[in-house]
Order: sequence, then structure tokens, then C-alpha cells
Amino acid sequence: MAHPPETKNRLHKIYAIAARIFYEKGYDGASMQDIAKAVGLTKAGLYHHVGSKDRLLFEIMDYGMDILDETVVEKVKDVRDPREKLRRLIAGHIDLVVRARDLEITVILHENRSLRGALRKKINARKRQYIHNLCELIGQVQLQSGVPPLVAPVSAAFALLGMLNWLYQWYRVEGEIKQEDLTRDYTNFFFRGLLGSA
Repeated sequence: MAHPPETKNRLHKIYAIAARIFYEKGYDGASMQDIAKAVGLTKAGLYHHVGSKDRLLFEIMDYGMDILDETVVEKVKDVRDPREKLRRLIAGHIDLVVRARDLEITVILHENRSLRGALRKKINARKRQYIHNLCELIGQVQLQSGVPPLVAPVSAAFALLGMLNWLYQWYRVEGEIKQEDLTRDYTNFFFRGLLGSA
């Protein structure tokens, strides 16, 4: 069911605040009372908006996947050259993971095992679609290079996602490594491993 814009904005605000609390306390350590207080609602009011704690976690993850689609996938979909498309996708994915304001993405990476049942299956289906598209793109880059593949596209895709998604554990925007240097180094590292050249 589609929500009116004002309700949608209110829900997105709840998701963003709840994502911060889940990030700070962990899913098991965060209570619905903690979240209700942070968003300025009663506990009953929060349940009215989100249904349950599990549902709230799912909605945060689903919203995080929406952000991934809007800020990474959509921005590269019209790039025709596979190599350039992959470069831009890597840069966009890095930008998304290291931006502290997008904690919805961090919750997807960190709390995936906390989600159960049908809701977990729905999120995993969205993730699989992203991985499938990444595998196809990597295969196109390999084909374009004209050399026999050094690594299977699926192995390369999971290796790339492992590198990118682990950034939230160690990268600090205020640290010595600048984001543009990180993006260049990761992109070059991946392309050298994939094709044997930068």
C-alpha cells in the first residue's frame, strides 16, 4: 500500500533514527522504548507506525536497498561502456557505505542475521538481484577485455562486495585516507585482480 508523501517522510525519519539506534546498540540491545523516545513518540505510537521490531528492521533494510538503487544503480544504468559502468558503480557503492548519514546501509550489512522468516527472504531476494546484476556487469567487462577470464564473475562479485561492505568497520572520513584515494585504490586493485591490468 502506497503512503501519502507526509506519511512516507515521517516513516523515513523513523527509519533513519531507528537505524542509528540499531547501529549503536545492536538489534538485540535496542528496545522499542529507546526508539520511541528518540523519534518523539509513545511506545504505542511507534508500534502503530511500524507494527513490530522485526517489521521495523525489515523496513529499514528495505529503505536501505531503495537508497542503494537510487544513489548507485540508477546513476549508472545509462552508462554504455561496461568498464566505465563498473568503475562508477564501485565509486558509488563506496560513497554509500562510508557516508555516516546513511546508517540504513550499515544496518543492512550488520544486522542481516537478526531478521527472520519471510521478511529476511524478501530482503535477500533484493540483495541477490543486485549481486546478479553485478555478476553480469563483471562478465561484460571480462568479455570486453578480450582475454580469458582469470576469475569467475560470481567469485569476483562476492570478493568486490566483501571489500566494499567491510569499509564501514574500519574507514573513517576524518582519517588519513581520503575517500577519492580509497576509491582509486580499490578500483585499481579490483581491476588488476579481475583483468590482470588497471
